[in-house]
Amino acid sequence: MGRTVGIRFKTGGKIYDFDCGVFVLQMSDPVIVETEKGLGLGTVARIPEEQGNGGPGGKPQAPLKKVFRKATEEDFEQRLKNQALEQEAHTFCIQSIKSLGLQMNLFSVESTFDASRLTFFFTADGRVDFRQLVKLLVKQFRVRIEMRQVGIRNQAKMCGGLGRCGREFCCSTFMEKFDPVSIRMAKEQGLSLNPTKISGQCGRLMCCLTFENKVYQELKANFPAMGKIVRTREHTGKVIRLNYLQQRVALRVEDDQEIEISIDEIISNQ
Repeated sequence: MGRTVGIRFKTGGKIYDFDCGVFVLQMSDPVIVETEKGLGLGTVARIPEEQGNGGPGGKPQAPLKKVFRKATEEDFEQRLKNQALEQEAHTFCIQSIKSLGLQMNLFSVESTFDASRLTFFFTADGRVDFRQLVKLLVKQFRVRIEMRQVGIRNQAKMCGGLGRCGREFCCSTFMEKFDPVSIRMAKEQGLSLNPTKISGQCGRLMCCLTFENKVYQELKANFPAMGKIVRTREHTGKVIRLNYLQQRVALRVEDDQEIEISIDEIISNQ
């Protein structure tokens, strides 16, 4: 049996499991952990808990990387140095991209904790030959260089910002992964199908369409379909509008009048 703690390296980023060892950790404690790229600075996102040795199907799990120690003032000073290096690298890379005439959009640079590697994140419409760019970066910074092309949704998650609702992007605050979003979800929720109204800042369908989709599916099961003829105690009419949240239905009855009733008032559908 071992003690496992969940560590997050970025706001809204994925939570990784580490061997807690003998350390007593609380939520949001800054720690230094061992990663595949060397030491890294993260925060506790899930408190330590006992973990068995068996994995899915009873198979033994691979040993977890360990928490190296709690973070110190020197570690935060190192992070400030890394941030200054990242800003310098970002500025130099932008200049190099322009001079080389590359069709790519650099939006972020990340340094490993020991500043031995710089990762450059960019978006582009297609493949980019950045070999000459890498040579310039290696010559300038004398560290390992990694170029990583990502999608527009990942860019929004990494850069952050405010959505049309006025709140910070869901993807950059609490979402750990992107779930599939379809136009059918907007249809089931009775939203406008105008792309400008159901798309986020990234230009893709808003992730929040998935949050309430299951609830709308459950509510929809109790409603008649659009265009159906339904009967109440006083009227018989055609369904022209549905309000799932308020549990109400709009009908067109005789003399081309419109009325709105509760879903409980419907006696039968035809």
